[in-house]
Amino acid sequence: MKKSLLVLLLVLYSLSLPAQKYVTEKTDVSFFSHAAVEDIAASNKKVNGIFNSENDEIAFTMPIADFKFKKSLMQEHFNEKYMESDKYPKSVFQGKISGYSNSAAGAQPVKAIGKLTIHGVTKDVEMPGTIEKKDGKLLMKSKFPVKLADYNVKIPELFWNKIAEQVEVTVDFVFKPQ
Repeated sequence: MKKSLLVLLLVLYSLSLPAQKYVTEKTDVSFFSHAAVEDIAASNKKVNGIFNSENDEIAFTMPIADFKFKKSLMQEHFNEKYMESDKYPKSVFQGKISGYSNSAAGAQPVKAIGKLTIHGVTKDVEMPGTIEKKDGKLLMKSKFPVKLADYNVKIPELFWNKIAEQVEVTVDFVFKPQ
């Protein structure tokens, strides 16, 4: 946890031009898992992020325990049995946006390339998405799969037919100038 906070602070410190800095104003990271017995979906609106459009660096941190489920028992199992949110309280992404032009109009196809940490495991990732500049703000969207085994998230044998081995993650951020 201290390491992810330190990384985020270093990235914040490295952003130097006020007109190029953006911070999250509104966030929604959700995931969906289709399984034979039951679909599982959750959403987290408490993500903090920064983006520097001058050097295309982006970083965000997300508290795992802030995912909200329709059923409280699902939320409890998610935090205690799968994500172990007491032990691994945050997910962190740090990287760069490829394909973004600060001067272009409309939605631009981009890729976020960097390191994603989930459940204490860090992996190199490429996530496709779009960025659209609207009313001085940046709207960032992405949808990508995450394999639970890649991040050492174990599915207890008792629940193997209730939880998919891969979840679809949807990211929807609004960044405002800092």
